[in-house]
Amino acid sequence: MSTLRIGILQTDSVLEKFQPQFGDYPQMFERVLQAGAQLPERASLSLECVNYPVQQALPSIVDCDAYFITGSRDSVYDDAPWINELVRFVERALAADKKILGICFGHQLMAHYFGGRVAPAAEGWAVGVHTSTIVRSHSWMGESAASQFSLLSSHKDQVAELPQAAEIFATNAFCPIAGFTMSDQVVTVQGHPEFTKSYAQGLLDHRRELLGENLYQQGMASMNKRTDELLVARWLLDFVTGVSATRR
Repeated sequence: MSTLRIGILQTDSVLEKFQPQFGDYPQMFERVLQAGAQLPERASLSLECVNYPVQQALPSIVDCDAYFITGSRDSVYDDAPWINELVRFVERALAADKKILGICFGHQLMAHYFGGRVAPAAEGWAVGVHTSTIVRSHSWMGESAASQFSLLSSHKDQVAELPQAAEIFATNAFCPIAGFTMSDQVVTVQGHPEFTKSYAQGLLDHRRELLGENLYQQGMASMNKRTDELLVARWLLDFVTGVSATRR
């Protein structure tokens, strides 16, 4: 049986008070990817986490089939040494013909360091469920791809300009560049397919004073909307395997 090896480049950690209930980011990604996995016959999924830069150095060998870059509380334009080192690793991975999957901070990193621009959102924090319209369909979305998808969001930075080589595939009113691709090697989304609603609600409670009561209430009210994390997880895995999905 063949094995699809996915490296998770963990660029931050879930707050300690939430970890007993929700786990850290690797557990969140494992949950949604395993649930959403519909791999080709005789394939299995192997997830390998690097808790960078907190505990581990980046791998010296680029040997996974694809790499997820997780969310982070830091900004990609901070020019921190660990971010620059991560970019160099991504460059090596791309040169080795590996796939890169960027989530939130990872989405922004792939824009900012490959010719685009990231800036604080004019409207401040994005919280709760945000629905994006698909403006460009791809084979990994399936023959009957959805026209939109909804994900939980938690960010105040977002991509303001695409890299020259990138193509937008998802947009919404708050975040016009909600997802993009770069050739057949990179796919990114601003939302969080790994989040659950209960975790997002915990974050909202934690940030209630920071967000202000109006935004907090808007975010909580949006939790009544359906989310499509399993659909997006399948898309991301099908992007890696090159499978043209036929299901939703």
